[in-house]
Amino acid sequence: MIFKRLWWTIRLCMIGDSMKRADYARASGIYGFVGKQVSIMPRIVPLYSELIKINDNVIIASNVTFLTHDAINYMLNNCAGVQKKFKERIGCIEIGKNSFIGGGSTILYDVKIGENVIVGADSFVNHDLPSNGVYAGCPARKIGDYADYVNKRMKEEEKGLITTTEHHQHLTAADIKAAWKHFYEKRNSDIY
Repeated sequence: MIFKRLWWTIRLCMIGDSMKRADYARASGIYGFVGKQVSIMPRIVPLYSELIKINDNVIIASNVTFLTHDAINYMLNNCAGVQKKFKERIGCIEIGKNSFIGGGSTILYDVKIGENVIVGADSFVNHDLPSNGVYAGCPARKIGDYADYVNKRMKEEEKGLITTTEHHQHLTAADIKAAWKHFYEKRNSDIY
């Protein structure tokens, strides 16, 4: 199994597109389940990846870590006077449909992330996250509602309060110029 996991990781590193990475993961059976319209940016296959289910329309940003196990049993078994030999603890992770996991986040075992959930960057998820929420922090806690976030984002785009592009993973000269213009206007305005 170690060779297979290493092969999968090497193969994922060679696939540049995150949606194609998800397609490969689905076809290869890397995860317990991978739904449709999934984007997997991490290239490292976690240990016991078959304990992870990723439902439809899920985006997993860069450097997200899935921990399906702990290794404390090794330390406990080396303690002087310990009579019992501890076993490795494992657990499942499930991500509900229409969810986003922000870059650098860590998801622990025995965690279910509901549907319509946004997890902010660098969050630490060590408990279930109910559906229809925005969560962030260490540990992750609810900071907003999903519907409110979507409505706010639509208004920001409509009013031109944020810089956007229609070009996936490619910026035109106009995109770059608009981003820098917005960057400096934002700092010289009372709106923000």
